[in-house]
Amino acid sequence: MQLTGKAHKFGDDVNTDYIISGKYKFKTLDMRELATHVMEDLDPDFYSKITPGDFIVAGRNFGCGSSREQAPLAIKYANISAVIAKSFARIFYRNAINTGLPVIECDTDLIDPGDELVVDMAAGYIKNVTKDTVIQIRPLPRVMLKILEDGGLAAHFAKYGTFNFD
Repeated sequence: MQLTGKAHKFGDDVNTDYIISGKYKFKTLDMRELATHVMEDLDPDFYSKITPGDFIVAGRNFGCGSSREQAPLAIKYANISAVIAKSFARIFYRNAINTGLPVIECDTDLIDPGDELVVDMAAGYIKNVTKDTVIQIRPLPRVMLKILEDGGLAAHFAKYGTFNFD
C-alpha cells in the first residue's frame, strides 16, 4: 500500500472535537457534509487547502477525546489518505483501522507543512520527497494492512466472512 500527498501539520493532543466539532456531529450523519468541516476549529480553511491524497501529520496523542467514529470517518471522507502521528489515542486508532483510515506512527519532527510525502506501509517507511529523507514507520500487522486495503473491518468481513491473514 503506497500513498502520496502533501503534509498538513498539527501539534499534540488533537482531540476528536478538533477533528470534527460537536456542533456538526449531532446535526447530520452525512459524512460528505461532515468532511467539509474536518479540522476547522484548528484551521478554518483546512478543507479548502487539501487535495485528495494529502496527509494529516501531528504530534502525540492524536484523536484523544470521545470515541465516536465520526472523527476518522470525516477525515476519510475528506479524502485524506492517512494520518501520520507520533502516537494515537487507542480508541481513535482502533476506529480508524475499523473504518479504513490508515494511521501511521513515527517521528513526525522531520516533516514540515507542505512537504511532499510517499508512504509505503508494507515496506515500513515514509519518503519525504521535499527533504530527500526517509523516516521509518511502525509497521502494521499484515491483517491490519489487509483490513485497510479492503476499506475497513465491515468490508473485510463482508468479503471474507472472517479475518483473512493472506
